Amino acid sequence: MRYASITNRLTGLGSGKWAVHAAARDMIHSGVPVIELTIGEPDLAPDRRLMDECARAMYAGRTRYSNGRGEPAVVAALVAKYQKRRADVTAENILCFPGTQTALFAVMLGLVEAGDVVLTGDPLYATYEGVIASTGATLRTVPLHPERRFHLQADDLERAITPETRVLLLNNPHNPSGAVLSEEEVAAIGAVCRKHDLWIVCDEVYEQLIFEKSFFSPFNDPALAERTICVSSISKSHAAPGFRSGWAVGPAEFCDKLLPVSETMLFGGQPFIADMTAMALTEPFETAAIMKANYFRRAKIVAAELKGSNTISPLMPEGGMFILLDVSGTGLAGEDFAWQLLRDKHVAVMPGSSFGAEARDFIRLSLTVPDEDLKVAVDRIAELGEQLTPPAAKRA
Repeated sequence: MRYASITNRLTGLGSGKWAVHAAARDMIHSGVPVIELTIGEPDLAPDRRLMDECARAMYAGRTRYSNGRGEPAVVAALVAKYQKRRADVTAENILCFPGTQTALFAVMLGLVEAGDVVLTGDPLYATYEGVIASTGATLRTVPLHPERRFHLQADDLERAITPETRVLLLNNPHNPSGAVLSEEEVAAIGAVCRKHDLWIVCDEVYEQLIFEKSFFSPFNDPALAERTICVSSISKSHAAPGFRSGWAVGPAEFCDKLLPVSETMLFGGQPFIADMTAMALTEPFETAAIMKANYFRRAKIVAAELKGSNTISPLMPEGGMFILLDVSGTGLAGEDFAWQLLRDKHVAVMPGSSFGAEARDFIRLSLTVPDEDLKVAVDRIAELGEQLTPPAAKRA
């Protein structure tokens, strides 16, 4: 039978990147105890008030069709949120989607097609490659260097641009590294995008999970307003990934042009989830602050547990819910180390290569498990690192 070309473009770009995670789940289901440090799923439940609001709205009859742009209450809440960053934001700048992933898919579908190039940093979030390939556009990566803590450099971006380049997909705070760009770095990146007339699509889902630095976005700069689109959700900030509630915020003309695309895909989300999202965005909740403290503390636990290791080096994140470990000192690439760790030590982590070539020497640990479980997992990682230590390194 004949299939559309999108199915070929996406071959191997879906769940295949999560093979270690899937294998770990199979082991767990068969009764093998595995410490799972693979996916970014908060270990904190959503605030009870949000779930109560969701249920209240359902029982109040908020189960009918919505509209393509978003329910009025959540749109108003998003306007208020983004007006704190740029005063000219109105309802015309907002589109609601079921989660950041859907928002990103729709945004890319509205910006690029075959013959166009999208730039993003390497390493990159695992689904970006598929999102870009689905449009027919080509992904070109900009190397993010470990020695620069995986911060995107404006000079590297400049060198990667070609006449076909249309979009920079900027993930800040960054997954998988936890890098948080400074105001100066964001300004330099924005200047390059203005010079070459590029769109900037900002994935900002970890905005509220920054440990000690401040958050800066190209969206905040009025000079970049005509070319910047933010996508985000309540998945990370409110520990609510299963509710699938996200949005895109961008120029009014862009939103008007993308609205028919959104309506063709979805024609609106669930009003009862929109009501919950409006509450999440307008009332004070401690969820993000609790998670931020937990993840920062756990990242420091990982670093402390590995302090004496000669083969495994942690890269302290500046935000987010993950930490990268450089395992190159073991003589194995991150992928091989991750599989051996799962087989021998029953600890599941993500290979760095799932996120790009620049992270091939790393593994990514999720910080979303209790402290004691994390300590046990890191001790097992250190044990495997010691077992794999090349003889020359041991003699040294």
